[in-house]
Amino acid sequence: MAIKFELLKEAKDCNARLGKLHTPHGVVETPIFMPVGTRATVKAMTPEEVKGLGAQIILSNTYHLYLKPGHELIEEAGGLHKFMNWDGPILTDSGGFQVFSLGDLRKIKEEGVEFRSHIDGSKHFISPEKSIEIQNSLGSDIMMCFDECTPYPASYEYSKHSMERTTRWAKRCKEYHKDWDKQGLFGIVQGGVNTLLRADSAKACADLDLPGYAVGGLSVGEPLEYYAPSLAAAIEHLPKEKPRYVMGVGTIPELLNGVALGVDMFDCVLPTRNARNGQVFTSSGKINLRNLKHAQSEWV
Repeated sequence: MAIKFELLKEAKDCNARLGKLHTPHGVVETPIFMPVGTRATVKAMTPEEVKGLGAQIILSNTYHLYLKPGHELIEEAGGLHKFMNWDGPILTDSGGFQVFSLGDLRKIKEEGVEFRSHIDGSKHFISPEKSIEIQNSLGSDIMMCFDECTPYPASYEYSKHSMERTTRWAKRCKEYHKDWDKQGLFGIVQGGVNTLLRADSAKACADLDLPGYAVGGLSVGEPLEYYAPSLAAAIEHLPKEKPRYVMGVGTIPELLNGVALGVDMFDCVLPTRNARNGQVFTSSGKINLRNLKHAQSEWV
């Protein structure tokens, strides 16, 4: 198997834990935050700078790479690692969240999702099998099952239907993926902010016996008070010996709550996006470096 998780230590007063994630391109110490290289690059930074800051693993977006420059071209160039000049581990998402974000430009069916490109309006279709095919071509260390990201707010009926479809799609992804020695595949828990649906989704996900599991559909506009209960309901039913990943979460409270609940992996565009606009996170809160009072500051 391409992915192996080694649980090293667990906290006594909460569910926080230390571990090592073994991948074909190196070992990642967890808990870990993954910078996002949307189009095979962390914006405004070189790979050397990213590595120099201590990043051990990068996330790239399947949807964006599929549209431009195209997964076939990246495969011809030697795969995503060579294409982006990164010799460490890479995780690719499935494209599910990006498709969800298209709103009226997409139509969800049982077979997959039909959508129009946000770039040129061209028509496309991604199924669970197509998502795996694209990620196989990219050659990431960790791939994600294609899922339907449940929006907030959503009714119980919609959330349940969406969650069950995500489970069916995960089974199709697992069946289609062949080379488990080169790439690992993580399942995704959905269910909105309903804790019972989250628990059901996590149980169904765990039954697939995949190398790792993610919790998706959080940080999509729901109030913070829904975050921890929804996440806890999912984590409770995911195996301790497998890595746990919360997708798209990047604020300090979310990260700290996630670590305390036993999450091993996080990603979000928030830190690098905010930094490009002059905002930094500090122990005393957010600071906007573009404020006039910092114009002549040597230290903030």
